[in-house]
Amino acid sequence: MGVWKKAVEFCTEVIDLIDTLQSDRKHYRIIEQLESAVTSIALNIAEGKGRYSKKEFIQFLYYARGSLFETITLIEIFKRKNWISIEKYDSTRMKGSEIGKMLSSLINSIKKSIITKP
Repeated sequence: MGVWKKAVEFCTEVIDLIDTLQSDRKHYRIIEQLESAVTSIALNIAEGKGRYSKKEFIQFLYYARGSLFETITLIEIFKRKNWISIEKYDSTRMKGSEIGKMLSSLINSIKKSIITKP
C-alpha cells in the first residue's frame, strides 16, 4: 500500500524535524500534539485496512486525512513562529499534499468499487 508507506516516511521525517526545532523554550504540549497527529496518519490507514468492511476502511482514511490536515496546520504554526525554516516548511507541506492526494484517490477508488458492485 503506497499511501501507508508514504505516511510512515512522512511521520519519521516530521519527528526528525521536531528534533531540530529552533525555539527559545520548549512547548511540549504543542510538540506532543504534532507527534500525535503525524503518527495518526499511518496508524489510521493501518487500522482501517484491518477492518472488515470497505466502509469502515473509508472512515479510517478520513480520520487519517484529518490527522494530515492537523499536522500541516501545526507545521504552519511552527513556520510562523520561526521554529522551522521556510525550506523545511515547504518540503514538509509538499510531502503532506502528496499524501493528501493519495488518500483522496484511495477513498474515491474504494467508493467506486462499492457503488459498482453487482
